[in-house]
Amino acid sequence: MIISIGEIVWDMFPHGRVLGGAPLNVAYHLSALKEEIRLVSRIGSDELGRETLSRITELGLPVGDIQQDSCYPTGRVRISIDDDNEPSFDIVKPAAWDFIEDVGGSLSGRSPFHLVFGSLAQRCPQSRQAIRTLWPLSTLCFYDVNLRPPHTGKEIVLDSLEASDVVKVNDSELATISSWFSRPERQTVEQGRHLVDLFGLEALAVSLGSRGSILVTEGGVWEHPGFEVQVSDTVGSGDAFFADLIHSIVRGRPWQQCLESANRRGAYVAGKNGATPPVPEKIELQGE
Repeated sequence: MIISIGEIVWDMFPHGRVLGGAPLNVAYHLSALKEEIRLVSRIGSDELGRETLSRITELGLPVGDIQQDSCYPTGRVRISIDDDNEPSFDIVKPAAWDFIEDVGGSLSGRSPFHLVFGSLAQRCPQSRQAIRTLWPLSTLCFYDVNLRPPHTGKEIVLDSLEASDVVKVNDSELATISSWFSRPERQTVEQGRHLVDLFGLEALAVSLGSRGSILVTEGGVWEHPGFEVQVSDTVGSGDAFFADLIHSIVRGRPWQQCLESANRRGAYVAGKNGATPPVPEKIELQGE
């Protein structure tokens, strides 16, 4: 079983709104890959909250661990897309997902599980504690750094790296973290190796955008150039990449195969509208 915990938000685009949030997006793709999923979050007792439950059900995900809050609203993120199809985010605060209640007690003594979490949902103490209670209970901790200043401070990231087994960053995030250790001048692979050694990580995945990605482990470095795709929007492509990587790691696949499969799913989603498009069982990209 895999637990994905954190924010559920509505991404408010200029053309309309789309349900999202990294934990939901990752859970969706893991479920499409036939993994058993629990999605833990919190929404408001409002119209958007009701729409959220309906939409999550349509996506085929369980709603039993979606808490409801009578004080705070369902999460929203105002998104704008620049000329290079890169998104910028205005994350509304406070939101119901800032107040996730502890679920650790209900998991004690039950079947083993892996945990997927990020930085953003740790911005407020209550959800931060709910996430961290699960760290020692999980078999593997998968952490997507996903920096969203000013919500994701240095202490949150360092604590999370310390607790993690597999970490995903993009090259910009890796450079930021490396600068905290006075290593900004080093190359991406060297920066990655430093983090793997420093935090005892099993693997560090670094997304390089259109240039593909690299995977750094204690035993070596694997690279993939990525797949060419006509980009629709990049929102959620990193989450699809991470979900596929998690699935492959849990299934014990070779590192290069893990990386290729993750790049394929990420590219497929970048070529579609939204973060949770229908995905065929076998992904074939145009031009292959």
